[in-house]
Amino acid sequence: MSEYTDNELIKLFHTTDRKHYAFNLLVRKYQEKIYYFIRRMVIDHDDADDVAQNVFIKVWNNLDSFREDSKFFTWLYRIAVNESLSFLKSKRLHSFLSLSSPEALMIKSLNSESYFDGEEIQKKLQIAILGLPKKQQLVFNMRYYDDLSYEEMSEILGTSVGALKASYHFAVKKIEDSVVSN
Repeated sequence: MSEYTDNELIKLFHTTDRKHYAFNLLVRKYQEKIYYFIRRMVIDHDDADDVAQNVFIKVWNNLDSFREDSKFFTWLYRIAVNESLSFLKSKRLHSFLSLSSPEALMIKSLNSESYFDGEEIQKKLQIAILGLPKKQQLVFNMRYYDDLSYEEMSEILGTSVGALKASYHFAVKKIEDSVVSN
């Protein structure tokens, strides 16, 4: 199988008899990146799996109406961002009822996570990231882990490049302060 571009896969998706094949190729191409992006936001493996599955269900349901105003990659990430934030909002509502903060629950999950095999410094980094406001978490994760350009992040998040650079700078500073003080 040769490597298809996103545009070729979308065209193939619009071919009725190749729809499932094209979608499976898109999922294979992006499932790991999307899973780890979501995982860094929600921490728990099972939650990340569920959110990633929801992302690809939304992609399946909406790919016919994808206008190609943006790149498929940024459209997909925008869906992943929205699904992750919706999940976290839902988790916040549930944790409000249980009187535990979602961040505390995530840190507890991180500490007991059997899938997390990072060193202690990685754990400290993840805990510091969880202490950031959601927007700074997103920007930091997209830049640091996913190596997205500010222009790509701007397209995904609908925020100016300057604001993203400032968010990233503040996030890095807060993380450095947190990791050093712990």
